[in-house]
Parts: sequence; C-alpha cells; structure tokens
Amino acid sequence: MTPDNYFTRMRRGEVPPPAICGLLGGEVRTVDTEAGTLEAAYVAKDTFLNPAGQVQGGMLGAMLDDVTAMLVTSTLANGEACSTLNLNLSFLRPGRPGPLQGRARLERRGRNVCNVVGQLWQDGQLLATATATCMVVRRA
Repeated sequence: MTPDNYFTRMRRGEVPPPAICGLLGGEVRTVDTEAGTLEAAYVAKDTFLNPAGQVQGGMLGAMLDDVTAMLVTSTLANGEACSTLNLNLSFLRPGRPGPLQGRARLERRGRNVCNVVGQLWQDGQLLATATATCMVVRRA
C-alpha cells in the first residue's frame, strides 16, 4: 500500500515538485513501493554538456541522486524526509543530450537508513550506476 505522504501528494499535483525536478527534466513514470522500485524520465539539456559535447558527470550524478532519493521518499510517513548520506557513482559510457531513463531499487529499508541502487539508461544502453545510502529524517 502506498502511504499518503508528500510524494503521493506531489504525484497527485497537490504540492509542487522540488525545483531540481524542473532543472533535470525529471518526471516519475512508475513507482511500486511494495516491490521497492521506481522509474523516472529525465532530459539531458545542451546546458548540461562538457567541452567534449557529452553530458557532464555531475549532472548524471544529480539524476541518480534524484531517482534514488525519490524512491526512498515514496516510502516515508508524514513528517519524515530523506537525506543522502553517500552516493557512489560508476560512469559506464558518455551521455548525450536528450531523454534518459532512471531506475531505482530499494535494497534495504531500515528504520533510519535505506540502501538503494540506481541506474541511468539512454537508448537502451546503461550509462551510469549508483549505490546510495539515505537517512530517514524525522521532522519535529
């Protein structure tokens, strides 16, 4: 069962998404909180390119941080938020301007710490992977 939290209210259009979603062209496509998976679409813009004409690695990292954190956020109760403690990236091939697909899988959801694996795809090819450790933050 999907909790009624910030994430679900955002998906219903009741609250605006974080500004980073607009910057990255990010949009959640599917989420399955019971299976612990999420897929999102991103758009690599020309402004993301390095001098070699490839998407700068930091932008790919931002997309992976976003997709993994969104998955954790989808599991949170009201009054909880998540903060990335560690993000380990592996770049496998260069990205180009255009659409990308992000995928995240929850490996472990503890009371305070979550472990997530993320992937970034373009045209059916794996561009980058991430392992993320996220902390569940309880707001007062």
